[in-house]
Amino acid sequence: MTDLRRVLGLAALDRRRIAWAVLAGVATLGSALALSALSAWLILRAWQMPPVLHLTVAVVAVRALGISRGIFRYLERLATHDVALRGTVALRAALYRALAQGESTAAWRFRRGDLVVRTGEDVDAIGDVVVRALVPAAVAAVLAVASVGLLAAFSPAAAAILAGCFLLAGVVAPILTARAQTDDDADHARARAEAAASTVLAIESAAELRVAGRLAGVRGRAAAAHRDVAAAEDRAARWSALAAAAGPLATGVAVVGALLVGTVAYGSGTAFAGGTSPTSLAIVVLVPLAAFEATSVLPAAAVAVVRGRLAARRIARLLPSPDGAARVPASATDRPGLHLDGLVAGYDSARTTAPITTTIAPGDRVALVGRSGVGKTALALTIAGLLPPIAGTVRRGFGGDDPRAGVTFFAEDARVFETTVFENLRVVRGDLTEAEALAALDATGLGGWVRALPDGVHTMLTGGDRSVSGGQRRRLLLARVVVSQAPVVVVDEPTEHLDDASSARLLTALLDADSGLLDPATTVLVITHRPVPDGVRTVTIGGADGGSAGVVAGRVHLEKKSLPTPLGRA
Repeated sequence: MTDLRRVLGLAALDRRRIAWAVLAGVATLGSALALSALSAWLILRAWQMPPVLHLTVAVVAVRALGISRGIFRYLERLATHDVALRGTVALRAALYRALAQGESTAAWRFRRGDLVVRTGEDVDAIGDVVVRALVPAAVAAVLAVASVGLLAAFSPAAAAILAGCFLLAGVVAPILTARAQTDDDADHARARAEAAASTVLAIESAAELRVAGRLAGVRGRAAAAHRDVAAAEDRAARWSALAAAAGPLATGVAVVGALLVGTVAYGSGTAFAGGTSPTSLAIVVLVPLAAFEATSVLPAAAVAVVRGRLAARRIARLLPSPDGAARVPASATDRPGLHLDGLVAGYDSARTTAPITTTIAPGDRVALVGRSGVGKTALALTIAGLLPPIAGTVRRGFGGDDPRAGVTFFAEDARVFETTVFENLRVVRGDLTEAEALAALDATGLGGWVRALPDGVHTMLTGGDRSVSGGQRRRLLLARVVVSQAPVVVVDEPTEHLDDASSARLLTALLDADSGLLDPATTVLVITHRPVPDGVRTVTIGGADGGSAGVVAGRVHLEKKSLPTPLGRA
């Protein structure tokens, strides 16, 4: 439960709002309990044909309780969902901050579909803990005590039976349900994550998979994963059905027990605490019917807690360790360099790069090259602090020891969001002006296209990635690099999907400190399989399996005469 408490802490739940929700829930079921007792008294008292004025107050009270129950139910749902929705918003914000600024490497350790589940459905599961577990359990505890106390005023024996049935329905059944649910929900979570990951892969990479002849297999895995989800839900539903049956069983036992106790006492003339009248007998028998409404939701509450605990465990893996130090971003004026000391990179220890040792000084422009699949992207992610090193270290030799501070990675498959062109650039710098955005778009060769759009940079890119061509998408992502003002930028395949001439111009501009594309003081590492211009320092990445050797070329100053004409700013 440690992870669940930690994640609920990140949700920043307001105790006062929770108290109001519990109070409204108690008022709701309290109205139902009072309505049941008063209705029983009114029916039996009316049977005795008293003067009608003796019943007026009770009649009005019954109507008031019936109306108030609906009002309090609305207020309880309003307060509970307000707490839960505020909590899920706060939790998602905390998760996004952890992924963007913390030491978590989850953005690259997990598949996209898995991340979608953890930041989507799993966060919703934490909200369900509030709506379906915390508030209902508190309300049930208060109402159980109140019901037993009310019944004890008429018959201690009936109250004892009711208390025992409360333990069965409100404690034993939820505990057994939770224990049985744990294994099934673990399977359900794995199946759901696999289904999401396979579906996202089939949707996003359909064209590539079709060319490779693998689309049918991926779609088949996605369909099988969805069937596994349905099967896991069916297994969980069986336990839920058993838990649901425990409630009516406990209610029936309590009612029959109260009826037997009351009938025996009434028939033998033994006085209840409230008298031997038929009205007292009716209250003793009918109160349990309303009392168990509070405990009927507890099996579902147990299921919500189990799912919330598993969700919290998965969410916690996205967060930095509780004792980890917070990352302090470098200032824009701090231009760090990097020192790689025997660095071995990879997504796991099975496939890694050969050890690399080199120093990259502030303002260096370096090309990371190597054959496909040798680990160029893994090395770049490790340099950026998004993957832990397999061996060796990455150290900021200039301005600190945190390799992530001031290092920004621009991924090859970064998302183009379904918003305006301007907002797609502002995701990397919130204070970006429209003039700076247009200058960056001009510098990457996209300015003419953007100016021809109906609303210029404020044109909505409906469909995100699907609204632009491969080349336009690549230039837009490169414009993010231009506007970022990051001290160190690591760019993965910035000129893919461009024609050879455009690719050469943009690659040269990135790797020439005097091109004007980026600040001359910016340290730039570019992953590319394109031909590197003459005079550019290269780091050749080799695999540990004996492919390319991990050779690092010496620093070579750029010579303008050996470079194609750079692409300058407009």
